[in-house]
Amino acid sequence: MFEYELQQIRSAELIREARSYRLAKEALSGRRAARRAAARRTAQGDAEGRSPGDRPRRHRFARAA
Repeated sequence: MFEYELQQIRSAELIREARSYRLAKEALSGRRAARRAAARRTAQGDAEGRSPGDRPRRHRFARAA
């Protein structure tokens, strides 16, 4: 009887772990989808694309050796 109770406890624990894992994966995919949707919205709003001023500044000429 004791082994059966241990198995029941372990089974319930595994079910809880699986539920939390699924919930975490769902939250992650929701965040990714929201990020993609926001990127799509900004891309549609900016018809000309990114402006050159958005890039990090680089030197115009290469350094002399």
